[in-house]
Amino acid sequence: MATVLVIDDEPDIREVMRFALEEAGFRVLEAGHADEARKTLLSDSADLMLLDWMLPGRSGLELAKELKQSSKTRPIPIIMVSAKGEEEDRVRGLETGADDYIAKPFSPREMVARVNAVLRRSRPDGLGEEIEIGGLRIDHVSHRVSANGRRVEIAPTEYRLLHFFMTHLDRAFSRSQLLDQVWGDQVYVEERTVDVHVRRLRKALELTGHDRLLQTVRGVGYRFSDKE
Repeated sequence: MATVLVIDDEPDIREVMRFALEEAGFRVLEAGHADEARKTLLSDSADLMLLDWMLPGRSGLELAKELKQSSKTRPIPIIMVSAKGEEEDRVRGLETGADDYIAKPFSPREMVARVNAVLRRSRPDGLGEEIEIGGLRIDHVSHRVSANGRRVEIAPTEYRLLHFFMTHLDRAFSRSQLLDQVWGDQVYVEERTVDVHVRRLRKALELTGHDRLLQTVRGVGYRFSDKE
């Protein structure tokens, strides 16, 4: 189940979008303005954003520019949604970093079709799907982790950390590199925070013995490997 963040200041529009997306099997997060969207992305993760152009305070264009400058949120595809349907407006939205553009009023079926199309394009070589290493499996579509068929409950930050490690097998990373890749623009986070979340991740994987995959590399940082 992929997660879509809907950012629109009109509750009625959000309700229509949420209903159509949930009917299509998506998990939906909502935000009514730019600051709420940023706060949501700090505590949860999204696979795609539906972003309204006309938001109170910072516009959707400004928010899109900001998100595309962050290493953490840059990979998340954006579909711009707006009543501005002229070609010039569509071009401005796409040049800002949006991956697609939907003009209001829109068909919910078309919206879902565009969401599916953008998600397919954003997952090269299947890396966005399932990864399994030594019986530990992460499903990046449903945001589920399992070990030997048993569900593993982990917090959003530990999930992002695990996904990064599992997509970069056998490579050692320093704490500062992990901060750049997993925490992105949260520059106020200290390097020792990495150690805290690594301990929490190991604790979550202990019951099935998969904590052994998350290895400490003395003098460097951490490595994820199924090799001793």
